[in-house]
Amino acid sequence: MARKKRRKRRTRSAGRTGSVGRRRGRPTALAGVPTADLKRELDRRLSEMNQRRDELLSELESINLMMTGSSRGPGRPRGKGGRPKGGGARRGRPPKAGRAKAGTRKRPRNKMNLVEALGAALRGRTMGVSEVAAAVKKAGYKTTSPNFRTIVNQTLLKHKSVFDKVGRGQYTAK
Repeated sequence: MARKKRRKRRTRSAGRTGSVGRRRGRPTALAGVPTADLKRELDRRLSEMNQRRDELLSELESINLMMTGSSRGPGRPRGKGGRPKGGGARRGRPPKAGRAKAGTRKRPRNKMNLVEALGAALRGRTMGVSEVAAAVKKAGYKTTSPNFRTIVNQTLLKHKSVFDKVGRGQYTAK
């Protein structure tokens, strides 16, 4: 059996000593400046910026005094805080066109709930969902739902103690 030669794998850092963390290429212009000099320059620039900030803040305060006419400070409202009385916009969702006003009821009232109305329509009969929905409406059940058939179907499925499923889409009252 012939032995395979194992080839030594050369890594990038192999052969180089101390190359970890060292920058390649040309050194920057600040490479020759001592650290103490850099710190001194940063402190000088920081003090200049703080001085300029203080000047701008005092200028802003004088502008606020001219605008408000008093020495309350920037951004302080006159009088008591909070929302103004009257004339303020109402909070919450804005009223939609056609939405019922407060105090009026858009949803119709029925003498019996939907389960009772379905039970009365299905007593002694077997009907499909569309037929039951039409029969309940014809009997006087008021609804404004655009998908009343779906609501009837969900009610028939939910109340298994009241309704029996005879076949596919066919229900009767117990």
